Amino acid sequence: MSPLPVQFADRWGGRRARASYDDAVCWHLLLGGHAGVRTMATGAQQRLARFGGLHMTPPQWLHVTVLRAGTTGQVTRGDIDQMLASARSALADTPPVTVRLEQVLYHPEAIALGVSPAGVLAPVLAAARAARPEALGADGREENWAPHLTLCYSTGEQPAAPVIAELGRALPACEVTIDTMSLVVQEGPERLWNWRIAGTVRLLGGPAIEP
Repeated sequence: MSPLPVQFADRWGGRRARASYDDAVCWHLLLGGHAGVRTMATGAQQRLARFGGLHMTPPQWLHVTVLRAGTTGQVTRGDIDQMLASARSALADTPPVTVRLEQVLYHPEAIALGVSPAGVLAPVLAAARAARPEALGADGREENWAPHLTLCYSTGEQPAAPVIAELGRALPACEVTIDTMSLVVQEGPERLWNWRIAGTVRLLGGPAIEP
């Protein structure tokens, strides 16, 4: 189990050692339409609302990020069409999988729910990787992918202990069946949530769902 942070930090502050998600094109598992997930997440967010400096994920965009494919400046409409077709082919024989949300994960920049068992989502990550245009290259962080659903991001500095005491290390478990993966275009800064679904692919190779 990862060590707990002592202090929260501003995710969008000046000390950025990671790739930006501004104007990003990402594969996501969108879970905001699942009633159980939405109830679980919004309940946790309500408990966290008394703390300042926490930016909540909007209920409709609750998600598990699978892969950052590139940016809107790199990915063309043709690339998007190719990625959707490739992912559909890769997932043609992959049945829907059921995962469990329960463990609360704390990071200096965010609070999230862990997804388990993580291994059952390996075919989804593999499909997203295979679909990425070769010119965009790979991202080393994929090797240690730990699927999670982010409840909120930190927008300032504050001690972590009171926040951890409020939410604890686990919530009543929620199971959800994953049967689609969506390609989402983030237009503008990450924190504005200006998302557009470019297309959605069904597991078991069903027809792609157009936005």
